[in-house]
Amino acid sequence: MLHKSGFVNILGNPNVGKSTLMNELVGEKLAIITSKAQTTRHRIMGIVNGEDFQIVYSDTPGILNPGYKLHESMMKSVSSAIIDADLIIYVTDVIEKTDKIHDYPGELKIKKIPVLLVINKVDLAKQETVNQLIREWEKIMPEAEIFPVSALLKFNISKLFDRILELLPAGEPYYPKDTLTDRPERFFVSEIIREKLIVNYHQEIPYSVQVEIESFKEGEKLVKIRAIIYVLRNSQKGIIIGHKGEALKKVGKEARIEIEKFLAKKVYLELFVKVSKDWRNKAGQLRNFGYR
Repeated sequence: MLHKSGFVNILGNPNVGKSTLMNELVGEKLAIITSKAQTTRHRIMGIVNGEDFQIVYSDTPGILNPGYKLHESMMKSVSSAIIDADLIIYVTDVIEKTDKIHDYPGELKIKKIPVLLVINKVDLAKQETVNQLIREWEKIMPEAEIFPVSALLKFNISKLFDRILELLPAGEPYYPKDTLTDRPERFFVSEIIREKLIVNYHQEIPYSVQVEIESFKEGEKLVKIRAIIYVLRNSQKGIIIGHKGEALKKVGKEARIEIEKFLAKKVYLELFVKVSKDWRNKAGQLRNFGYR
């Protein structure tokens, strides 16, 4: 039986539903999902295995014009996703205007990478609006195959998956067949904590925080985790901690519950908040946080 394998990389602007789509295609929650832009900061791989195939999906940060070294690192992961892709899924949605597209479709055309253009969130629009968007995208990216989907409602996902499988090149698996992702547990723990920070705080806080797992001690029945939340200013530290520490306790409780589900073990979670001025522009600190 011919075996297929390949890298299927997901690109698009912020907030169009890339992470929701990848989680649905993988069948696991690997990428955090919120309504705020720039939620995804790293390239995250999710691996789907079958008897005769292996699909290595990559969720990437939303395409943006860099304002910090952090953004530059995020965009490097987008560029690398173009270089090693066997297939690109370019995600837009029914809200985004077609003139918001960046230079990447031109790069894809030069590299002759097959593209599936996904118009997400079709459940939020009338059919005529979707049809009009399809006509506009056919002019902008005539080489792409267009799939209207709702990742949230799982509409048309199976059809998209079938086409991905058809386009996958022949080859041996890149990872052992029982592998779900290339990231360690510590990474997903830090992302769960960051997700709770994004959900519970507003304004500049979600864009100013970084979570570092300082220690991760796994016992037979209990995992002890100590995490540092870095912020840019003392005022942000006060907001995150809240009156008598209540705000931070809430984040810790919500994160602990989800981490316990993820690890399938009891968790003792300690959270601490530290100020690191301008961490988004410090190359050394960014490397420590896992940015390249």
